[in-house]
Amino acid sequence: MKTALSYIVSSIVDSPDKVVITEENEGDFITYKLTVDKEDMGKVIGKNGKVIRAIRNVLKIPAIKQDKKINIVLEENSN
Repeated sequence: MKTALSYIVSSIVDSPDKVVITEENEGDFITYKLTVDKEDMGKVIGKNGKVIRAIRNVLKIPAIKQDKKINIVLEENSN
């Protein structure tokens, strides 16, 4: 799932080299912390959050197949 998330986000942003994804597992719950460049934050969020919502929905499918729950948290790169 992490590679799929990385592929999707890197395809959207202008600075794919600044995309950082960290994964935290707690039992059946997986949290992905997605850090992108400040300039690319709007592209990942989209109008009214439609893009990030679509990314979350796409990644729910493999999570459900693995009996996991998934959460994607956006964080802004401080640089």
